[in-house]
Amino acid sequence: MPEPQDTAPDFTLPRDGGGDVTLSALRPGKAVLFFYPRDDTSGCTKEAIAFTGMVDDFAKAGVTIMGISKDTIAKHDKFRDKHGLGVALLSDAEGDVCEQYGVWKEKSMYGKKFMGIERSTFLIDGDGKVAQVWRKVKVPGHAEAVLEAAKAL
Repeated sequence: MPEPQDTAPDFTLPRDGGGDVTLSALRPGKAVLFFYPRDDTSGCTKEAIAFTGMVDDFAKAGVTIMGISKDTIAKHDKFRDKHGLGVALLSDAEGDVCEQYGVWKEKSMYGKKFMGIERSTFLIDGDGKVAQVWRKVKVPGHAEAVLEAAKAL
């Protein structure tokens, strides 16, 4: 579970629209990784739309935004097209990256326990170090807070 100042675990994952993304290949650019439970659910949709609305502001700060879930690329493509999303959506179908980032957690809903992705965001600096971590994210105002932190890097 990486914390600020730790080196961010590197990965290569497939993305919506085809191709792969390797985190270390983005350097010296900065990155935002937002882990979310599932495509096309209420909170996940609001979060992805919020980040999409700020893509230009993040780009001006030299930051690439990537959403990561265990959904398939086909589901990501449908999600992107349905909501006009402008952020990369990466598929961690095996869950390896979720495990490396410590976001695969036991959750509880209506008294039932199950495993799932804890909504979390990681800001990665240009040296590949974790600059800031947000866990158990509440969506309203989150993208704005991440943008402010990214601008401060």
